[in-house]
Amino acid sequence: MQIVPLKFRPTDDGLILFADDAGGYFKADQSFLKRYTENALDQADRHFLDRNGHAFSEVGDLAYAGFEYRFASRLYSPTELDYVILVPTLRCNLACGYCQVSRVNETTPGFDWNDEILNAVLKFLGGLSTKHIKVEFQGGEPLLRLDVIKQVQAFCRSKFEHCEFVVCTNLQELSSEAWALLEEPDVFTSTSLDSDRATHQAQRTKSAEKTTVFFDNLAAAVGRIGADKISALPTIDPAKPPPAATVIDTFVNYGIRSIYLRPVNYQGFARKQFNALSVASNWNRYHSSFIDALIDYNWEASVHIEEFYFTHCLRRVLRSGHNHHVDLRNPNIIGYSYLVIDHDGKLYPTDEARMISRVGQFDLSMGDVFSGIERDKIETLNAEALNNFHPDCVHCPYQAFCGVDLVDDLSRYGRIDLPKHLTDFCQRHMYIFDKVFSLIYSADPKVQKSLAIWAGAVEFDPSLSKVH
Repeated sequence: MQIVPLKFRPTDDGLILFADDAGGYFKADQSFLKRYTENALDQADRHFLDRNGHAFSEVGDLAYAGFEYRFASRLYSPTELDYVILVPTLRCNLACGYCQVSRVNETTPGFDWNDEILNAVLKFLGGLSTKHIKVEFQGGEPLLRLDVIKQVQAFCRSKFEHCEFVVCTNLQELSSEAWALLEEPDVFTSTSLDSDRATHQAQRTKSAEKTTVFFDNLAAAVGRIGADKISALPTIDPAKPPPAATVIDTFVNYGIRSIYLRPVNYQGFARKQFNALSVASNWNRYHSSFIDALIDYNWEASVHIEEFYFTHCLRRVLRSGHNHHVDLRNPNIIGYSYLVIDHDGKLYPTDEARMISRVGQFDLSMGDVFSGIERDKIETLNAEALNNFHPDCVHCPYQAFCGVDLVDDLSRYGRIDLPKHLTDFCQRHMYIFDKVFSLIYSADPKVQKSLAIWAGAVEFDPSLSKVH
């Protein structure tokens, strides 16, 4: 019998977490670690490892093929291009201090698509082979170009079998025409909701009048569109975060059951007004307390709440193929399954790549809608966009669940070869997977109830917390 390589990490309960390259995991004590490292496993050890998919008799047997399959299914393979982010304008009717895209004032000329760019965008979309398309309108405030949104919608509905549109709007100024668009069945709304009124006003609206308008429009949107078609994302300053209970209460009051906490991004105007370069330690403490607050809330509540990214990471641990979040994939191949078309017609592999280029750090554009896609520089990044052979990742038990985000590394450090444990990405994800496993191995019924909800199960399965 051959044992697949195991990686390990001490845990707070005195045991050690072991995991293999395919994401299989269990806990054991120091004596097992000693036997494993000294090649002195006993019969009980070998039986446990064989029964739980960590061993095989010979290359090509059923156990070996099963392990290969589980390993391969953890890897992300780009699909055809079926998701585009369109930025028809950089103009905005707010001036948020943490804006990560370097927006311009509402009256500033020269930052919108003209007819030439619009026609080129439609021609570009017309050349896609996919039958299903997701189009996300960003800005600026995209509803300032309602005319462009409608033309893109009409074209896509005539070209593709299935369309989904997302409008990322601040919900600040909505005409009857804008409301009609947001109420269309294939349109979803994404907005920002920064905790309570005071926090939202301080970070976004700046005046009591604008704050009232926003919250009135949010309430109207929930009534007219439905909370299930609205994503409201809070941006948190890790140096002075709002109480978890305040955020939860605000979202519950509007019937929104998924909260995607985001720290201030190290992009755009946020670079100047926030210390967003190294925030992992503060953020991790806050995020952990927030998850604990959700667990307490869900224990008593009839309507349950999740933190979106924690749920995503939990599901990446529990199952393979969970790759729908573009910032957590392995390999994180960019520039293929989705891309961004900016206000000037330039193409970018990710929204963050657009931001880096906008502030003058690096030019990560990959052509434009007139000349087409140019992937040469992006392929240089893609060659390093996997963690399977990275010297800082190969011994990490979380490797199979984690990913890479080289664009974030470029933004923060101007390089992609910084030791991983020094990066914000690694520090945040080491914490979050530590938190995931501490909850998986918790005997607290409150914890198990929330884990089952977030995993999409009827109840918590004890077999998920294997111990040898």
